[in-house]
Order: sequence, then C-alpha cells, then structure tokens
Amino acid sequence: MPSFRSGAHFLSVLGILLIIASILFMTYGVKGDWDFVLQLRGKKLLMLLTVAYAVGVSTLLFQTLTHNPILTPGLLGYDSLYLLLQTVILFIFGAVGYTSISALSKFIIEAPLMMVASLLLFRTLTRNSNGDLARLILTGMIFGVMFRSFNSLLQRLIDPTLFSVAQTSYFAQFTSVNISMLIIGMAVMLISTLWIWRLRYQLDVLMLGRNASIALGVNYARLNRSILLWIALLVSVSTALVGPVSFFGLLICALVNTCVPNMKHQLRIPATFLMAALVLVSGQLVFEHLLGMQGVLSVVIEFCGGIVFLWLVLKRKH
Repeated sequence: MPSFRSGAHFLSVLGILLIIASILFMTYGVKGDWDFVLQLRGKKLLMLLTVAYAVGVSTLLFQTLTHNPILTPGLLGYDSLYLLLQTVILFIFGAVGYTSISALSKFIIEAPLMMVASLLLFRTLTRNSNGDLARLILTGMIFGVMFRSFNSLLQRLIDPTLFSVAQTSYFAQFTSVNISMLIIGMAVMLISTLWIWRLRYQLDVLMLGRNASIALGVNYARLNRSILLWIALLVSVSTALVGPVSFFGLLICALVNTCVPNMKHQLRIPATFLMAALVLVSGQLVFEHLLGMQGVLSVVIEFCGGIVFLWLVLKRKH
C-alpha cells in the first residue's frame, strides 16, 4: 500500500536522524573519562526521550479528544494547575518538608490530584463550550490565569527563601536529571505506550466526532475518561522532570500533521515521539555542547511554539 510505504519511510527518516543526533549528543567533545561522561549524558538522553514522549503524545491525545489541532493541555491550564499544586505543597509543608519529600512520594501525592482536577477541569470546559472553539479556548485560558493568580498569591504569602525553593520548578530545565523521577517517567511511558497502541484504531474513530464514534461502537464516555487520565499523568511526568513547556507539544504536533501522509494514529503516535525526541535531543546538543550553554532551549521552544500557535489560529480563521 503506498500510504503505508510512505509512512514507513517517514518514520525511518525520523528514526535515522534521531539515532545520529543521539550519538552526537553522547560523544561530541568527549576528551576525558568516557565512563563518567557517557553515564552523565546517558541519563540526560533518557530524560529527553521521556519528556519528548510525555509532552508529544499527551498533546496528540488532547487534540484527538478535542478534535482540534491548535489546543494543548498547557493552553487550557494543565501546567498552571500542576505548578499551583507544587506551591500548595510547599506552603503546607515548608521548605524543609518540601525538600525532604522524595520524588516518588511527591509524585504519588501530585499525580492523583492532577488526574481528579483535570477531569473536573475538562468536564467544565466541554460542558460550557458547547462545541464553540473560541469559548473553549477562552474558558481554558481563564482557568489558567486563575491558577497562576492563586499561585502568585501563595508566593507572596510564603517566605522569600521558600519562594526561591519553589522557583526552580516554575521554568523548564533540560540540564538536571532526577533519577527517581526518571525511572517513574520511563515506567509511565512504557505502560502508556502499550495502552495507547492497543487503542490506536479507536482513536482514529474518535476523530470522527462523538455521534459517529458511538454509532461505530466506541464507548465514548469511558474512552474520554481514560484518555484524560493518561493526559494528566503524562503532563505530570513531563512537568515533574523538566518543568512546564506549554507550546512544545503544539509545535511537534503541527510538524507531524504537516509531514505525515495520513492521520492514522498507528503512524502519528510513533511520528510524534520521534519528532519530539529529535527536536529535544538536537536542540540540547546545540545549546549544551556547541554553544556552551549560552542559550536556553526552553525559551527557543516556547518562542517557536507561540509563533506556530498564532499561525495555526490565523490559518484556521482564513
């Protein structure tokens, strides 16, 4: 079949480019102890791959769920909600208690809260939007502003030393690796991959809309809830690993939607992961090893993602 061959060719090109970028990331400029350097860079590479999967696939699932290619979980307040939970935990437990909580314990506390809150948030958004895209975006942005405002209020109430502790989690950082959180993220990535791949054909049907999905035998309500829970979990993993990256998923999905020969999820899921991983690994290679950390990858990603968002909005209007 021509579409499958072209899709396989596209995945092969992305895979080869990712392998080349990963090899360069691991070996470029190494002059000293190879064991130490490879171990250090290997952890970073695994972290970049995990974040690429979590952000890219969560955005793809969210766009499939909302039937719209310009929406992201971060745009509707998911990242702001997660950061608010971070500040609330810091406000309750203090700096000593916050820093003494292990990454696993913190994730066990935050992930269920994130899932419950995301279900309530999305149900509120979809109930009040009535299929109106402008109202959906506006309502989501209002929720995001509300979460950020409450977060700022708590920051003003806490001690400045506590604020300095919390500030490290407010911006995306691709240079440090938390091993415990990385192991959790890789486990979530593996389990979610098996679940999502098993439902790839139902995701294709879901893109046809609610009525068509129900008519074709899809349990629309249960599938929606499952997708929302995985989106919340993946957003929690990516934010816990590197911090908020609002427009990265939008940038990746826009590139994938432009390049893939069809909209089937058996192609779009691996393409989204490979594209996201290629952008992160090659970008970190440039900023960390070629430019000597004279730039910040997250700033460039957010800038490019914001431009892509504006372009998609204007293109949709046109």
